[in-house]
Amino acid sequence: MNTVALIKDRNGIRETLEEGLELLGGFGALKSPVLIKPNICTIKDGTGHSVTDINVVKALVDLLLDVDDSLSIKIIESDSQSKNAEDAFDKFGYKEYCSEMRGLGFDISILNLSRVPLVKIAFEGQYFKNPELPEVLATPHYFISVAVAKTHYLSYITGVLKNLFGVLPRKDMSFYHSRIHEVITDLVRIIRPELNVIDARVGIEDWNGPKTHSIGAFILGRQPVSVDAIMTLMMGLDPVDVKHLVYCRNHDLGDFYPTIVGESIESIRVKFNSPR
Repeated sequence: MNTVALIKDRNGIRETLEEGLELLGGFGALKSPVLIKPNICTIKDGTGHSVTDINVVKALVDLLLDVDDSLSIKIIESDSQSKNAEDAFDKFGYKEYCSEMRGLGFDISILNLSRVPLVKIAFEGQYFKNPELPEVLATPHYFISVAVAKTHYLSYITGVLKNLFGVLPRKDMSFYHSRIHEVITDLVRIIRPELNVIDARVGIEDWNGPKTHSIGAFILGRQPVSVDAIMTLMMGLDPVDVKHLVYCRNHDLGDFYPTIVGESIESIRVKFNSPR
């Protein structure tokens, strides 16, 4: 279903996400484990909005458990040059939250993808040839990419697609920067997230600011290209200028002008500066 829900945040995070999910027809076919990938790109959030708000993840978990309280849910991230995932999980409240939820009898945990077994995946992409990736990505799962609305000096934008860069277990991720668009494209083709969520209450120019824009919305959809394209248009930018969007569009991952339900782009558009 190539539909994107664009919802203004009027009544709180849970209510807004619930409204968006209802417009999309719900989560679809859930399975354990549910892998939730927030954008925790740094230990030093320079704007207060540059990493995924844990309250967005909590609201999604609550909505998932309302559907099936036996689900196994893993919140995933990997180490990078700008952070250690374990420290970031601690700083941003995920360790405490998961401990509290397990105490209530729910199977909620954090998982550092840099510290788990890797398996070779049969895949021929633009960059990767039979890559070794965390085992949890190679087994059946339901994947949710939870991003923040940002531009980026390397990838032009960073949304639900660029967020998948954070599943790579290698700490020195700058190794991939010279071909970042091809790397992102391959990861999206491998993972194919079932649900994509962008917290666009506040938009960020560049990956950690400093400039911010008040937007006040959430973007949800099943097709990741469509979700990121709507975010790009919302910023007053052109999806055609984003190489990984163009590449991914050729692999049945969405398109640039999906059906929009909820608000119109014009009602929330905020002009961002081009990142180049």
